[in-house]
Amino acid sequence: MSLLYFLQLLVGFFGLVLIALPFSQNLKNVNYKSIGIGIIFQIVLAILLLKVPLIVDAFKFLGDGVIALQNATAKGTSFLFGFLSSPVLPFSLEDPSVQIQSAYFAFGILPFILVMSALTAWLWHIKVLKFIVDGFSKICQRLFNIGGPVGLGSAANVFVGQVEAPLVIRPYLSKLSKKEILILLTAGMSTVAGSIMVALVSMLNNQFPDIVLIQHLITASIISVPAAIIYANILMPSNKITQFDDSELPKLYNSQMDAVTRGTRDGLEIALSVGAILIVFITFVALFDSLLGLIHDDLSLQVILGYIFAPICWLMGIPWEEAVIAGQLLGVKTALNEFVAYSGLASLEPGLLSEQSKLITLYALCGFANFSSVGILIAGVGAMAPDRRSDIVSVSFKALIGATLASCMTGLVVACVNLI
Repeated sequence: MSLLYFLQLLVGFFGLVLIALPFSQNLKNVNYKSIGIGIIFQIVLAILLLKVPLIVDAFKFLGDGVIALQNATAKGTSFLFGFLSSPVLPFSLEDPSVQIQSAYFAFGILPFILVMSALTAWLWHIKVLKFIVDGFSKICQRLFNIGGPVGLGSAANVFVGQVEAPLVIRPYLSKLSKKEILILLTAGMSTVAGSIMVALVSMLNNQFPDIVLIQHLITASIISVPAAIIYANILMPSNKITQFDDSELPKLYNSQMDAVTRGTRDGLEIALSVGAILIVFITFVALFDSLLGLIHDDLSLQVILGYIFAPICWLMGIPWEEAVIAGQLLGVKTALNEFVAYSGLASLEPGLLSEQSKLITLYALCGFANFSSVGILIAGVGAMAPDRRSDIVSVSFKALIGATLASCMTGLVVACVNLI
């Protein structure tokens, strides 16, 4: 590692914190010691998850499990959809000038969300995931001085969706402070659900053939939780803590069969939502690009967003000559959603980003921080706690800022750890 790159990474840590300060509700009460502890905790977590041989081997085993899950899901999708669920067309075209795009994304990748959602619900019901979440939650509570409900709700985001996670602490939503609601929403938007991760693995395999993608996506979500807490503490400093009694927590599912069936139903809603949002937003981007094309042939939404987010990408450790390309993806993720951004990363031409820059971008995109997620959270969490709807709305923009910066901080942490 050159001295200049080391200085760039060092400036990155200060820069990503400084960006959040103007949005702080009470700048005088920001706990900078807690910020330092949080960043160190992120780095330690990343080293443990990416460099410790035993954990790396466990992730490789998990990666093999994901491949087995993909193959098993392919059996179901091929039974229902036939060749439409295959990435390869079962016939050749006589006219090579004719291009037919495979329907693999709709009929092959989106069904993974259904399967993974059902599997996640079942693992939660039999307390496998809950055991992991409880342990991580207690660490966050001790390090960041946060209450049990918000610690549990934030940690649950690593495995379940941004709307499903608050369900775990539903009885306490009305009792949470405004700052604790901000932490919960920020953590929800700085991570991606386990059901989405498997679909992303299928999408990105060709772009990252030499790494265990599921390891990096899970790591990204795990180390983004402390980053989300850091930024929530910057944006709304407060010492108010809500505690709870474990016995008051709701039981999400009545039985294993209930967990599987409801998980499948929830997965269907997510898959349909993902597909619908992709159609609408990709259409909107194409229309917007057409209007910009009237001004200049080379002008597009991606180009504009690329230049806006390029400085942030440089702070994450991406060289300036590659920062605009990475900035385009980060901008698309914020303006549209992570699926559109990851599809852009998956189709990126070789040589545009170095392997280090691609890895940083992979981590920075791993979150639900976008404008549509704000609406989803306001509707979903607001329905669980109608009396706190106005507070949820009032902190939602701060949560979007905090979650975006949390994912960027995660990218910077990985840039450092990847050099070890």
